[in-house]
Amino acid sequence: MRRNGEQRRPPASVDADTFPGTDADGVADAAPDASLLAAGVGSAAALSPHGFNEGLDAKVLVLNRLYVAVRVISARRAFTLLARDIAEVIHVDKGTYQNYDIASWFEASAYKAAHERDRHDFVRTVRFEVAVPRIIRLLGYDRFPEQHVKLNRRNLMARDRNRCQYCGHVFPTSELSLDHVLPRSQGGGDSWENLVCACVACNARKGGRTPVQASMRLIRRPLRPKRHPLITIRLGHAKYESWKSFLDEAYWSVELG
Repeated sequence: MRRNGEQRRPPASVDADTFPGTDADGVADAAPDASLLAAGVGSAAALSPHGFNEGLDAKVLVLNRLYVAVRVISARRAFTLLARDIAEVIHVDKGTYQNYDIASWFEASAYKAAHERDRHDFVRTVRFEVAVPRIIRLLGYDRFPEQHVKLNRRNLMARDRNRCQYCGHVFPTSELSLDHVLPRSQGGGDSWENLVCACVACNARKGGRTPVQASMRLIRRPLRPKRHPLITIRLGHAKYESWKSFLDEAYWSVELG
């Protein structure tokens, strides 16, 4: 059933707690196809291979019961949660939101496929197309996310936008390494403030020296991100504009699934 909701501003701060794991919310991530079938999306054999792979890999923002963002997951898992009646779709339009269960979202998808194709990703079945929701809300989950960003290779690459922090050129991830600004041999450790992306040539040139010792300059000072760098990247894409309604601009970070 579709329900219209009033515009609602989410709380500006959160407590430390993480999104539940597979066992906690009762959803088996490894085998979602059964739930997709139950939801009417169709079988893997009935889906267009391109549409199935691309659409189900799109990213979906997850809200808790109180409309606070707690995680980003794949559309594949989002459909599984919707099919199990654990979640509902939240669609933001002109400052207001609409709540959909999975059946009413399927109905709305027909209109979106015909009139709003450039604003959505789709999962194609033999009979129809289903729009990938940008936001879902967990109906029985009211915990809050950890308010920190994990220090790992993926997040460092995202923070630096795959740009070598010495020469300023952008490279594929496979052609970048992580450099300790203050080398480990001189007491440098693993931290947001001491790790940067570097291309192979710049890393080799710098060696076990500091930038000053190597007569090199960083293009910007490395800092701990105020929110998840991958979230920042997606917020720059028009398709994820609706996420801004639920992400505090100052310091939000949510865990990635």
